[in-house]
Amino acid sequence: MTADEILALLQTDEGRRAPYPLYERLHELGPVSLTPASTAYAAVANGYAAVDQILRDPRFVKGGPPPGPDADPVSTALGNSMMFRTEPDHGRMRRAFHQAFTPRRVAELEPEIVALTDSLLDRLGVLGADGPVDFIAEFGYLLPAGVMSALLGIPAPDLEWFRTRVQRVEDYLDFGGRTVEKVAAANEAAVEMSAYYQQLIADRRVAPGNDLISGLVQVIDSGDSVLTDEELVGNLLVLFNASFVTTINLLGNALPPLLERPSLVKALAADPAVAEACVEEVLRWDGTAQVVVRTASEDLSVGGVTIPEGGLVLVILGAANRDPARFPSPEVFDAERADKRHITFGAGAYFCIGAVLARAEGRLALPRLFQRFPELALAGAPVQSAGFALRGFATMPVTLT
Repeated sequence: MTADEILALLQTDEGRRAPYPLYERLHELGPVSLTPASTAYAAVANGYAAVDQILRDPRFVKGGPPPGPDADPVSTALGNSMMFRTEPDHGRMRRAFHQAFTPRRVAELEPEIVALTDSLLDRLGVLGADGPVDFIAEFGYLLPAGVMSALLGIPAPDLEWFRTRVQRVEDYLDFGGRTVEKVAAANEAAVEMSAYYQQLIADRRVAPGNDLISGLVQVIDSGDSVLTDEELVGNLLVLFNASFVTTINLLGNALPPLLERPSLVKALAADPAVAEACVEEVLRWDGTAQVVVRTASEDLSVGGVTIPEGGLVLVILGAANRDPARFPSPEVFDAERADKRHITFGAGAYFCIGAVLARAEGRLALPRLFQRFPELALAGAPVQSAGFALRGFATMPVTLT
């Protein structure tokens, strides 16, 4: 099977649901393969070393110039964020966020994460008292939504309004997601969320709080950073989507392998170090982020393959995390694995800015979940979400006792 054929299969419903056998086929071909039949990509990169090299090499470019005046709303909003801009804009925006979105701020948020987790577990216990309950809808979604509410200062009643709009932008960003219908839905969502954030920014200028938006507004207004309000809006939109969806998927992806290992669940519930190890192995074994894209700014050699100037590379993080050249028996979920240094959060200049928060939520929530419900079990087959770039479950029925 050629790399082009594998790439085509990855875009099917079956390939999205079960990409790992296809990744194995890619590894058999080598760490990088050209895809001459593809109209979108010049190559796919799947080997761990090759993926790491591409992500760290600034000659493999992510993003582009600022959005033009005729760009549609979703392109404008995303194009004003650090995720979709090249240097020097990316670094300028990232430095502004680092001034306010600090490890200290995440650490100060931990008591709220714990309190929110306990409150949601109380609610889950009531909902699941008489039968199965959907773990994704009733816990996996609500925890990161509540955490983002606390982080950004978004009123809790507004979170349900965000859910459908975040999903529309995620669908637009997904691998092969630029259909006419998805673009229209994403444009509408971008307009609505941009207006919402603009109002929040205006409110914080009048009455600042302890939230991240207040901190970023203070950074802007102090003159210490060159960041516009439009760029702040674009980055908030991306931050909410990335941090929120990543954590939903982390919590959901953790349950199937953990529930197959009762002794590991017991150890996780009792030992924070085991919980941390489990989170890292989940992120390696069934990572929330599966693919990113880079463009070769000149002819560049990776893994013995020359990628032509201007060629787009589909960089498959999920395949790199299952590379047998890096991880012995990569298909095996092993929380005691000596090397779990996955690449789910990327590497280099574009390393995920929300990684610390996502890890904290998993590390704090999973032990409390199993302490409260040690008999938790799947009540049926989970339903995989339609997305590929961000991998997770749409529904997951569970019983609590």
